[in-house]
Amino acid sequence: MGIKTYNPYTPSRRNMTGSDFSEITKSTPEKSLLASKKKNAGRNNQGKITVRHHGGGNRQKYRIIDFKRKKDDIPAKVIGIEYDPNRTANRALICYADGEKAYILAPEGLKVGMKVMNGMNAEIRTGNCLPLSGIPIGTMVHNVELMPGKGGQMVRSAGNGAQLMAKEGKYATLRLPSGEMRMVPIECRATIGVVGNGDHNLVNWGKAGRIRHMGIRPTVRGSVMNPNDHPHGGGEGKTSIGRPGPCTPWGKPALGLKTRAKKKNSNRLIVRRRDGKAIK
Repeated sequence: MGIKTYNPYTPSRRNMTGSDFSEITKSTPEKSLLASKKKNAGRNNQGKITVRHHGGGNRQKYRIIDFKRKKDDIPAKVIGIEYDPNRTANRALICYADGEKAYILAPEGLKVGMKVMNGMNAEIRTGNCLPLSGIPIGTMVHNVELMPGKGGQMVRSAGNGAQLMAKEGKYATLRLPSGEMRMVPIECRATIGVVGNGDHNLVNWGKAGRIRHMGIRPTVRGSVMNPNDHPHGGGEGKTSIGRPGPCTPWGKPALGLKTRAKKKNSNRLIVRRRDGKAIK
């Protein structure tokens, strides 16, 4: 998908870019695969803000994506590529031979009219989903399960792909987009190919209003707040934060502090962290 620019008839329009949606072939969603999506503006059941910077935005309906791909050995035809407001990737509408329709993440190179299939007997072809045990080493995959049957949880955003590096015993080793090397049970399923819409990260929003349309409210620096609102606040004029390192509004260290639990059970499955070091 390419990037389009606009005529600069306002200052904000000058630097604004957007997707040209050249891959999109279907503009209206499948009604049977829609679900309501409730917004709470980052507030809990007491009306108090528990997640900052949430609120407003356009109304959306959730598109039900089939992350599990459990309908085995039944070919399906791609009948449309659609825009999804809930994620960076596009989605593909497929119709199985028995008439059932489903949404899947649209990998790069998937076109209308192509066939996809799930299960161990599926070919190694873009859009097909099968266990890691049946995928050759070196193949790029996405929508990877962490536990067999749970559905894809990793590598789902636009332009991302993981490479299958090795298979040994009960586990397969994947190199994730972050650079982390991680072992996954070999019965877990993955979809062949790289997630499409790779140009998504090149879009320049151009003005604050486009961010508000997404439901993201403004973020204010702590250093311009009062001392009762933020640990960085206070002082005469533009001043330093007055602490050894940056903090959250609640006084906890921010920007660089590792928050992963040292005794987390899945640490043993991480071969190499994304910073190149081994998990101890």
